[in-house]
Amino acid sequence: MLVKTYGGAVQGVDAVTITVEVNISRGTNFYLVGLPDAAVKESHQRIESALREQGYKIPGKKIVINMAPADIRKEGSAYDLTLAAGILAASGQIKSENISKYIIMGELSLDGTLHPVKGVLPIAVQARSEKFKGFILPEENAKEAAVVNDLEVYGIKNIKELIDFFNEKKQLKPTIVNTRKEFYEHINDTDIDFTDVKGQENVKRALEIAAAGGHNIIMIGPPGAGKTMISKRIPTILPPLSLSEALETTKIHSVAGKTDRNTALINKRPFRAPHHTISDVALVGGGQFPQPGEISLAHNGVLFLDELPEFKRSVLEVMRQPLEDRKITVSRAKFTVEYPASFMLVASMNPCPCGYYNHPEKECVCSVNAVKKYLNKISGPLLDRIDIHIEVVPVPFGKLSETTTGESSKVIRERVIKAVKIQEKRFKEYKNIHNNAQMSSKMIRKFCITDSNGDNLLKNAMEKLGLSARAYDRILKVSRTIADLADSENIKPEHLAEAIQYRSLDRESWGG
Repeated sequence: MLVKTYGGAVQGVDAVTITVEVNISRGTNFYLVGLPDAAVKESHQRIESALREQGYKIPGKKIVINMAPADIRKEGSAYDLTLAAGILAASGQIKSENISKYIIMGELSLDGTLHPVKGVLPIAVQARSEKFKGFILPEENAKEAAVVNDLEVYGIKNIKELIDFFNEKKQLKPTIVNTRKEFYEHINDTDIDFTDVKGQENVKRALEIAAAGGHNIIMIGPPGAGKTMISKRIPTILPPLSLSEALETTKIHSVAGKTDRNTALINKRPFRAPHHTISDVALVGGGQFPQPGEISLAHNGVLFLDELPEFKRSVLEVMRQPLEDRKITVSRAKFTVEYPASFMLVASMNPCPCGYYNHPEKECVCSVNAVKKYLNKISGPLLDRIDIHIEVVPVPFGKLSETTTGESSKVIRERVIKAVKIQEKRFKEYKNIHNNAQMSSKMIRKFCITDSNGDNLLKNAMEKLGLSARAYDRILKVSRTIADLADSENIKPEHLAEAIQYRSLDRESWGG
């Protein structure tokens, strides 16, 4: 008897429906074809043990299972339940009339209980688009898949529930998630706030500008100045995720197996802070079994690289293309996958190996050459993609002991949102351009017009401060954002003057 069951395979952040054809005939032996990997092949032993524990068995006949399309590699243990359902239906141990209406996924343990699997959200989206009636999967994954409406999602604990459901001995209760309520209920909840930061008003201002215009930013300062503490609070001033952004972000985390089992949708912007020992593949994604890297997990959020010069140069250089294209394409001999990677890069570093160059109180013990060598660990092309450089100085005791609090994240966020709306209106006719940081040279000439006073100010700054040529466009982009925050249609000299301050590492005098 031939029976078809259905599962899903994840490719990038999308899914492809996998048809599992099970044919049982006279003879002996077990054949599994269709490009399965070792984990899929091992399902035979898991299925056999799980069925025996529940009082069922794999028939002692010739079983041929084909997983189509046969040219797509099937990976992982998530097909255990799909294969088991097909074997049970083909052998007549469960009724097969309705089995083709459902996507069935799950990893079996030897006693028949189910373990959660990765990538259920993109599979659920694909199931709905192909008009499947429902999705049967492990209970831990049910809430995540139930985000997709017009699809019945059934979370089960063990294979016995699946058997009883198709034999009409038991009704399964669908998992229902009110997506909008789930998303908006806790969208503004946060444990951290900019009110926690004492002093550092110039740094807060720079971060507000960076958040408003989508600018990458690097902070340079001695140890203990508060670079990491401030960075962790950046997501609290970014505009809240939209529902479509939340779905896209959750899909990436679902594929990587990073979703919270108690939350259906990610409703806060991601903040990823990988250690400086990270490898190239872990950062950008890929590997033998392709997975999203840190830059994709930071999509629609913040990627924080602490102690930037300590990262391997090869790791930093692979970020150059994703910073421009806002996506990463991983190409190998047998596959090509694409992951989104539109993130705000926030980096921090010490000014020198000892950390105290330009410190107001402590003396730097590094030579001029040592300082230059340390800074040269960051290549010019990468630095070219960072719009704002801000120096962070230690907070004096008087500021730390003050009882008054600064502006809250909520107040700063309101200004950021207002500036973002101005940019949305400005770039509505441009595809894939959403903020000032993404402007091309042609767009800069159109939207960043300065008057004669502004031109003179820029000219003097370039000459007197020794700013590099690459700083010119960056200054104009940042000044455009500063003007948006001030609700000014034109870029004024004071906007340019502030933007010029944020090019510390471009000055010829830096580092001696």
